[in-house]
Parts: sequence; structure tokens; C-alpha cells
Amino acid sequence: MTTNPLTYVRYSDDVEVKQPNEDEQSRQAVESMARVNRLMFDKHRHAIRDAHAKSHGVLRGELQIYDNLPEPLAQGLFKTPSTYPVIIRFSTAPGALGPDGQPTFRGMALKVVGVPGTKFLPEEADALTQDFLLVNHPVIPTGTVETYLKAQLKQEPAADTPPVLQKAKSQLVTGVHKALDAVGVALEPADPLGTGKPNTHILGETFFSMAALRYGDYIAKLLAKPISEGVKALQGQEIDGSNDSALRDLVVDFFANQGAEYELAAQLCTDLATMPIEDGSVEWPQAQSPYQPIAKLVIPSQAAYSPARRVYVDDVLTFNPFHCLPEHRPLGNIMRVRRLAYETSSQYRHQMNAQPRVEPSSIDELPD
Repeated sequence: MTTNPLTYVRYSDDVEVKQPNEDEQSRQAVESMARVNRLMFDKHRHAIRDAHAKSHGVLRGELQIYDNLPEPLAQGLFKTPSTYPVIIRFSTAPGALGPDGQPTFRGMALKVVGVPGTKFLPEEADALTQDFLLVNHPVIPTGTVETYLKAQLKQEPAADTPPVLQKAKSQLVTGVHKALDAVGVALEPADPLGTGKPNTHILGETFFSMAALRYGDYIAKLLAKPISEGVKALQGQEIDGSNDSALRDLVVDFFANQGAEYELAAQLCTDLATMPIEDGSVEWPQAQSPYQPIAKLVIPSQAAYSPARRVYVDDVLTFNPFHCLPEHRPLGNIMRVRRLAYETSSQYRHQMNAQPRVEPSSIDELPD
């Protein structure tokens, strides 16, 4: 394992480069997302997130920072060995409450609680939380603001497509992917929501930050992978999605009887040419810089989706990659537009649902 800090690109403000028309494209993308938010509110008479709207489990766990990390990995939150309580939300990517028979990207959002230090967002400088948002795909298919805007404007007219048509499209795309896989041909999903992915068990997935973030004095991408036997056994396991809440039921049933462990790892940037910051669609080569373990996520057996927890995570909490220490600030233009998008969506959701927006100061605020 290479640990020489001279092999890693050091963070500086210069690693980010503002893109042509970035501000205007960001504005258009967020306005489109806001229109979809209003459409979803009119449909459900309840405001939902503009991405990862459907939750499948809300869990209490611990993030255990490993001891004796080499200097390049011992950065920010991971600088010293510590154990933090954490709230975990499992979700699926669309900004709509679709049936679980429709394959799509899965999400794991982590809210680490009790984190000292001034936070990046000025309005939350005194908050005690650090968020990491992870998805079961190593890159963002729409990796720049320009491509993100094109995809968003293309998806907006289909936001209220009847579920039966969504399911038919998903089955068609999934069938194409399976046929190509059988002959060894890989096809990147044309749909940035990943509707062509196999419909596999959410707890067996490996989850990625997709885009880059500052990692103290360095730059990194993160992942969380299953390491306990119970969740490792679920890797690649296809599910029966005939029940619209199949994923929730799988999460609830699993944690009713056992716990789970995932390992967090960091991939440090070694070359800005092959590991770009401003294009989140480029997968950083692991042969050039492998993921290295930094912490363990331990989730005990528990009731994973009580009514009180559902309301707390869906209506009260906000998960935002910019809820962070400055040492872990998201980087790149696709992340900069997400800063505006997350804030706009969160404000609308809390206003329309008449719920407070709270950053917890204690894990005890998570209901049982």
C-alpha cells in the first residue's frame, strides 16, 4: 500500500475551475427541479426530496475511525481514532415515490453526529453534524453542470409518467443490459437515475461518493462496502420487486434479526489529468490509486422504519454533502450546483410540510 504523501495531489483552491456558463446552467437546472418539486407536491399533497425521495430504512449506528492511519488518510474527521454516532438513511435515486419493482440507483446517506469544529456553511457554523452522501455507482453519469442540465430538462416532462409506463421502460432497459452483460459488453446507463441496473438487494451494495471532495490536505473519493457476513451474502442478490415497498420490507426484516458492518475507504487523487475534479462522470483508476480503509460503520439490530423515524427522516432531517467540515467540502461544478439544489429543495420541503429543519446535536433525537 502506497502511503507516501508526495504521491498524492495536495488540495488547493486552484483545483476547482469554474466552467463557462456554470451560473446560468445551474440556475436553469435548479428551476427545473423546483418545478418538478411543485408537481410532486400537487400529486401527493406532501413535499418530497427532489432526489432520493423514497426512503427504505432509517438506522442508528456508529462510525469507528481506524487507529494508526497514515498521514494522508488521517485527515479532517478521520485525523484521530474516534467513535461517532451516525444516522443512516437508505433510499432510491428518483425524486418521485415509484414502485420498488423499478430498478434504479440506491443511496446511503450518513449523518455523523457530535462532530466538533466550525462547519463549512456559514448558517450552520455551530452544527455538530457531518454528512456523507453515497450512491451505488462509482460516478455521476451526468458529471458536469452542462450534461446535468440536459438530463434534467429531458426528464422533467416525464416526471409524472404513470407508474405502469415507468415499470415497462425499466424492464426493457434492464433486459437490454442483461443481454449485453451475457456477451461481455458493458453499457453505461443512458438514464442518470440508473433504471437499467439490476434490481438487487439494497443492503448488499457498495456505495460511492461518486464525485470528489476535499480530504484535508488532499483530495479523495469515498466508498462504503459490506464487510459483515450477513450483508456480504446479499451482494448481487436480485430481489422480487412485485411489492411496491419491497426494499423497505427487506431492510426492516434484516435488521429485526441481525446487525451489519460496512467499511469506509478513501481513494486519494494522484493525478488531476486522469482523476479530474470538474467531471464527475470519470471513474478514477483504482490501479493508479486504490481505495484504502479509514473507518467502520457498525449498525446493530433494530426497528429500521418506525412511523416516527419515517417522519423524522423524510420531513425533518436534511442530508446535504455541504453539511460538512471545511476539510471535507465537495469539489467540482456538479457538486457546486448540488449546493444550490439541496438548499432550494430543503427549504421548499420544510415550508410546505410545516416542519422544522433541524440538525441534531445528539443521536437521542432520532426516534425509536
